[in-house]
Amino acid sequence: MWLLFAIFSAVFAALTSILAKVGIEGVDSTLATAIRTVVVVIMSWGMVFLTHAQTGLSSIGRKSWIFLILSGLATGASWLCYYKALQLGDASKVVPIDKLSVVITLVLAFVFLHEEFTVKSLIGCVLIGLGTLCMVW
Repeated sequence: MWLLFAIFSAVFAALTSILAKVGIEGVDSTLATAIRTVVVVIMSWGMVFLTHAQTGLSSIGRKSWIFLILSGLATGASWLCYYKALQLGDASKVVPIDKLSVVITLVLAFVFLHEEFTVKSLIGCVLIGLGTLCMVW
């Protein structure tokens, strides 16, 4: 099931880039990010209440709160930078560079989460890096 959700994530991320590039024309990138964020907040909380997940709020521990807040700050910073880059550059160049996050995530997961980093992972990281360079230049 995770694979299906991952595929949907990729499709929606692609749509996000194309829709954002069209929608951001003539709009300040920070304002556009704020509008997008409000929509995401409404949609997320709608799903929380639709699935009755709000009952779990009281059981979230301090560590989880801290890391979820930090993750939210990182997401906000990412979105602000992404929208500014999208406003200034071509989507076909901005998106591949943004997807270098895959490589960065693999390295950070190895360093901080002690996840396995195999030869296959290394080859994948190199290929993604080279593919990004090919697409951008």
